[in-house]
Amino acid sequence: MTAPPVARLSFQGRFAGAASRLAAYAIDIGASTGVFVLAVAGGTFVASVIVGHSVSWSRTNIIVEIVYFLWLFIYFAYSWAASGKTFGMAMLGVRVLAADGADATARQAVVRTLALPLSFLLLGLGFVGIVLQRDRRALHDLIAGTAVIYDWDARAARLRFLARDKLPGQS
Repeated sequence: MTAPPVARLSFQGRFAGAASRLAAYAIDIGASTGVFVLAVAGGTFVASVIVGHSVSWSRTNIIVEIVYFLWLFIYFAYSWAASGKTFGMAMLGVRVLAADGADATARQAVVRTLALPLSFLLLGLGFVGIVLQRDRRALHDLIAGTAVIYDWDARAARLRFLARDKLPGQS
């Protein structure tokens, strides 16, 4: 058995798979929810200090739910518009681009964020395209005109790290 050609070892520029996208989404939900919970706790503390008695906001409060979903919208739309990736996507080396390979526009980021819940409807059938299509685009990608690719070339990064100059005094 022969080793694969060097060019085949890199996934950079290839369409991202379901596992990478799901893991990035899970990281994003965890990170964004954690930030939101800390912000609510801080707001609760400040409100308690100002009014002089205990203030409590629960998850069942409709205002808290609306603010949470508004926060998620801003988190995803801004991240995709600004850099093409969220925190979770950056950790896993994937990025959102326009379907033609250009950077995603702010409009595409907003449309993609608004269409994301549609992919969850009907038992997640909007995600079937990630598994079945060659370009691995979910329903929200098709609606927004975007695609998700691998952006980080682990092999090239490792080679750059190994090839860097040694510090003086090292052998």
